[in-house]
Order: sequence, then C-alpha cells, then structure tokens
Amino acid sequence: MRVIQLGPFPPPHGGVQTNLVAIRDYLREKGHQAAVVHLTRHRRPEADEVYYPQTAWETARILLREPADILHPHIGGSLTSRLLGLCLYCTLLPGRKSVLSFHSGGFCSSPEAQAVNRNSSAARILRRLDAIIAINRQIADFMVERCAVPPERVHLISPHVTVQAGAELPDRLEAFFAAHDPALLSVGLLEPEYELPLQIEALGTLLESHPNAGLMMIGSGSLEPDLRARIAAVPYSDRLVLAGDVPHPVTLRAIRECSILLRTTRYDGDALSVREALDLGTPVIATDNGMRPPGCRLIPNPSLEPLLIALRTALAEPPRQRIAAADRDTSNLDAV
Repeated sequence: MRVIQLGPFPPPHGGVQTNLVAIRDYLREKGHQAAVVHLTRHRRPEADEVYYPQTAWETARILLREPADILHPHIGGSLTSRLLGLCLYCTLLPGRKSVLSFHSGGFCSSPEAQAVNRNSSAARILRRLDAIIAINRQIADFMVERCAVPPERVHLISPHVTVQAGAELPDRLEAFFAAHDPALLSVGLLEPEYELPLQIEALGTLLESHPNAGLMMIGSGSLEPDLRARIAAVPYSDRLVLAGDVPHPVTLRAIRECSILLRTTRYDGDALSVREALDLGTPVIATDNGMRPPGCRLIPNPSLEPLLIALRTALAEPPRQRIAAADRDTSNLDAV
C-alpha cells in the first residue's frame, strides 16, 4: 500500500506534525510506502519522499503524478476554501481513496462551524471523502449531525501520544532544570492565542513565594521579538528562557523534567503536548476548552488570578510519580 499524507511536516513540531510523522513511521514499519506533501510556509529541501510544493498548482501536479492508494490530508485549523478545495481534489483523482484527519478541536464551537449545514459546500465536500478521522467526540458529532456525513465513515480516534522520553537535554536546557524549582514549561507556538505574556507575569508573582522558580517556553512564532523585549524589561529575566523549536524527543524529555506544563490559551483543540505530559506523569494547568483529557487542572479563562491559584494549589500537592519509560502504545495508529 502507498499512502500520501498532506499536512505540516516538522519542523516546527506540533500536535498535527507529531501525529502525521507517527502514522508515516508506523506505515513504514509495517512495510508500506508513505510519502508526505508539506502544506505550510516552512520549507526544506525535498528528501525521503517529503515534497515541498510552492503553489496549489504544484501540489495538484504532485498528487496527479505520484501513485497512491490513499490520500490522507490533515487539517488542524479552519475549513478554509483552500483546504476544502484540496479535499475535493483528492476525491476526484481516479484510483485513490481519500481519508481526512480533522484535528481542530476548537473549530466546532466557532461561528464558522455553526454556519455549516448539510447543504453548505463544506458539508457536500466532506461527504465525498471515503473516511474522516475525528480526534474528539465534538468533531465526530459535527461531521455526522451538521455535515450529514454517514456515521460509518466517521472514526473517533484520539491523537497518537509518544511517551518515550529518553533523549538527552542540551546543556542549556539541562542547566535550566538544574537551577529552577519549580520549573514551569510551555510548549506551543509563540502566537497571541497562547497568552505567553500572562505566563511571564504569573512567574513574577510566583517568585515571591518560590524564589527559585523559572519558566521555559518551547516553540517559535510571530511574537518572538515582542516576547524577548518583554523578558528583557522584567527584573527576573534570568528566570525566563525562550528555547525556540526543539526536536520532539527533547521536548518530551523537557516535559518529563518540568514541574508543571502550562497551556493557557484563548483558542485550542486537543493539544497533543497535554496528553504527552499526562502520560509522563507531569501535572498540567490548562484553560478549560471543554475537551481536555482527565487529569488536567483547569482554569476557566487565561487570566492571572485563576492561573496563580492553580499554580499554588498544584505546587502544594505531593509530587506525582513520573514514568521513566513505557512500552510504545500503537493502539491509535492501529485504529488509523
């Protein structure tokens, strides 16, 4: 079998990227062929059957040229016209089946989603797909109830979580964890929806009761210059680290080593880093988006006082038992 996945290929690493790579590796381990057509602005030289088209027309030519049994697009944001057009094109190519993984957990409550009905163009395109993988119940219900996708074509499969965290930390990251207790960690894009200035402010207040605390932010994004300026302006700048993009195995090790993982978001789906932290035994404080997995300490909105209360409560609890190693769980990949 030959599968071509369409979506973001790392770097940078995120939930969709991690799931895409896990599926690709799993297919190859089982003796299948697995190529990727990368769809975001981050470009690298083509290698190992990962293609980086510059335009929609180039994407179309690759899919027409490359043999495949299954075309598997991944969507992690809104159902834009461009992405719906891609799904439609996948269904029109002869001799190929089409499978969509829809990762955007927060989309279902958005005004855009509420405007979708069975007669909309989005619903008609989604019904053409041979299968849809929904990463949570809200997405599955949206596909069946609002888009009228036949229930037998909708498969509820949680994102794959890799809990093996045996990678060594680079010296800079290792020094951070050695020097700070509690060591707070944020993993995500440096974008407005992640409320990273709030985390910086919360650290300043937390230092009054925990003078050795520190905060590391893993990821990249448009806010990096602004965040660096904010960090330079506070008197506790030596307690803050912008780590940039970090290889996924190292990120997992950092999640295991930190005291608490923070996920303060205005808008969020089923964040893979949250599931990874819980599987590694790391406490998680996250904004309540209605779909967090059990075990998270939830705050109602990304604001200072609820975050500080959650931090102080979590730090007063006995440490959780951490998972040093775990057998690889492939049940999600088996289901895909």
